[in-house]
Amino acid sequence: MRLVALALCTQPCLRALLPCVGTSVVRRTSHNKRSVPLLAGHGYRNYGSHADTPERFEDYEWHRKWMESESKKENLPEYYNFARDAIDRWAALEQTGVRQLSNPALWITNDDGEDQTWSFQDLSILSKRTANVLIHKCGLDPGDKLILILPRVPEWWFVNIAAIRAGLILSAGTVLLRPNDIKHRVQLSGAKCIIADRLSVDNIDKIADQCPSLKSKVFVGSKSETRPGWLNFEDVLSKASDEFQTVNSKFDDPMTVFFTSGTTGTPKMAQHTHGSYGYGNIITARYFLQSTEHDVVWNMSDTGWAKSAWSSLFAPWLRGSCVFAHHTDKFDPELTLKILDTKPAISVFCAAPTAVRFLVQQALSQYKHGKLHCVSAGEPLNPELLEEWKSGTGLDLYEGYGQTETTFLCGTYPIMENRPGSMGKAAPGIDLRIVDDEGVELPPNTEGNIGINTNNYRPIGLFSGYVGDPDRTASVFQGGYYLTGDRAKIDEDGYVWFIGRADDVILTSGYRIGPFEVESALIEHPSVLESAVVSSPDPVRGEVVKAFVTLTSEYQTADRNKLTKELQDHVKTVTAPYKYPRKIEFVDQLPKTVSGKIRRVELRGKEWDHKPEN
Repeated sequence: MRLVALALCTQPCLRALLPCVGTSVVRRTSHNKRSVPLLAGHGYRNYGSHADTPERFEDYEWHRKWMESESKKENLPEYYNFARDAIDRWAALEQTGVRQLSNPALWITNDDGEDQTWSFQDLSILSKRTANVLIHKCGLDPGDKLILILPRVPEWWFVNIAAIRAGLILSAGTVLLRPNDIKHRVQLSGAKCIIADRLSVDNIDKIADQCPSLKSKVFVGSKSETRPGWLNFEDVLSKASDEFQTVNSKFDDPMTVFFTSGTTGTPKMAQHTHGSYGYGNIITARYFLQSTEHDVVWNMSDTGWAKSAWSSLFAPWLRGSCVFAHHTDKFDPELTLKILDTKPAISVFCAAPTAVRFLVQQALSQYKHGKLHCVSAGEPLNPELLEEWKSGTGLDLYEGYGQTETTFLCGTYPIMENRPGSMGKAAPGIDLRIVDDEGVELPPNTEGNIGINTNNYRPIGLFSGYVGDPDRTASVFQGGYYLTGDRAKIDEDGYVWFIGRADDVILTSGYRIGPFEVESALIEHPSVLESAVVSSPDPVRGEVVKAFVTLTSEYQTADRNKLTKELQDHVKTVTAPYKYPRKIEFVDQLPKTVSGKIRRVELRGKEWDHKPEN
C-alpha cells in the first residue's frame, strides 16, 4: 500500500475559493428503493464491500456470476447521481477520517514537476460552485447540453462533476478540434453552452454565429484575462455559492454524449446515462484498473475521448482512488518514465499501445518501476510489444477492450493465464459471444462478430443509443446482441482472439477516425477529384491513415512530393490534425462497385496484404 503525503487543494487561485476543510456538511437523502452500492468497504453493500466480496479480484468465475446477478435491473438503483453518490460520499468519509486525506482525490503535475492536489471535499465544494455557475450564470437547465473542450487542467474535472450534479448533458471534446469540427458538434447536439481555454476560443469564435443554440461561452484562464462575449470561469466561480441541491437523476436519465466516428458520415452522438457510465464503470474500476482507495491511477488518455471518462474520472473515483494527471502540450516518453520513476506513489498506469511503443524505445532498465499495475487499451496489443515491456520493466502489461458505446468489455488479468495474441476473457458482468450478422451464436474458433448478449440482462455499461438516429441504433442490435463492429474468435476456454474491424473506421494512436471526415477535407482542395481513405499498417502506431487520391486535370503534372505535403497540411487546417493522411498514393481511378460505391475493402486489403471480401 502506497499513499501520497500531499496536502489538500494546492492550486493558489482555487485554494482561496475553499472554506476550511471539515466545516462543510455533506447532506444526502436517499430516494432509492435500493441503496447505491458503490464505495469500497465502509459498510456499503455489493460493489467493493468487504462483507460481500473479496476486495481484490481473485476468482474469475465467482465474479462473473456475481456481476451477472448485480447487473440485473431488479438489483439496480432507481435513482443515481455520480456527484452525490460517489464524490460526496467519499467526501463524507474523508470528514469522518474513514478515508485518509494523505491520498488526494486529484493530483496534477506539470512539465516542471510542480504538483497541485485536491481532496474529495475540495471536489465536492468546487463542483457545487461550478454547478451554480452553469445554472445561474450560464442560464442552463437540467437536460441542456454543454460542450467542454479543455486539456488536463483541474477545471475539466470540476465541470464534469458539476454538469452531472446539475443534471446537464456534457460532451467533452479534444483541444485538437478545428472550427468545422466544433460547429458540427454544437449544431448537431444543440449545445447551449461551451467551455474552453485559450487553445480553442479563437476556433469557437469563428463559428459561434453559425450556432443559434449557443447561449453562453465560458473561458478558462487567468482571472484578469477577459475576452469579449466570454465569461471568465475563475471570476464567476469566486462569486458562486457552495450550496447546491444535486439533481435526483434517474438511473436511465441521459448524462453524457460522445461523438464517435463512423464510415458513412460525420461523427454521431453516442449517449450514456447516469447509470451506464456514472455507475457502469465500476466494471472498469474493479476488473481493468483494479484500483482501490489506496491507489493512484495515471491514465494518459486525451480528455476528449471516452477512455478519459473511463479511467480518469468515473472508474477511479467510484473506488476512491486518486486520479493523477500530467498537464503537458505533448507526449514525451522520456519525461513519462521520469515521472513514474520519481513519483512511486503512482500504482496504476494506463497508456495506449502507441504510447507504449514509444516508451519501449527508451532505456527502460534505467528507471525504477515499482509494483505498477500496467494496462493498455485503444487498439490491439501484439505479443512482441508485451515481451519488450516485460523485458524492460519486469512488469506485465494487461490489455483492455471496450468502446465509446460501452465500458470495459474484455481483457487479460493477473489472476489467469495470458495467451499471447489473445485479448483475454470477457469482463465479469459482460456476456460476450461470437455471432453472425443476425445475432446467431457461432461455434468455438469460428470468426464472427463480437456480440454482447442483452437477452438475459442488459450490461450496465452499455450506451442508450445514438441520439437522433434510431436506424443506426437499431442496426447495432441484432438477435438480442449488441454488435461492436469488430470481428474475433473465441476458443473452447473462453479466450477471445481479435481479428479486425467489420467497418472502415481507422484506429490509430488510440484515435478512431472515420474515412468520410478525411475524404471531406481532401475534396476541398482544388487538386482532388476523388479520394478514398483506409487504414495502412505502421510499425509504431499500429495503423495510420492512408489516402488514395485521383487528381483533377489541372494537377495531373504537379510535383507529387510537394502535393503530398500540401494536401497533408490542408487536412490539418480543415479538421483535427490527428486525422491527416500520413500516407498518400495518387492513382488513376478508384475501385468501385457496379452501383458506383468505392470499394475501400479492396484498397484496405491491398495495404494489409490480404484478399478482399466479395
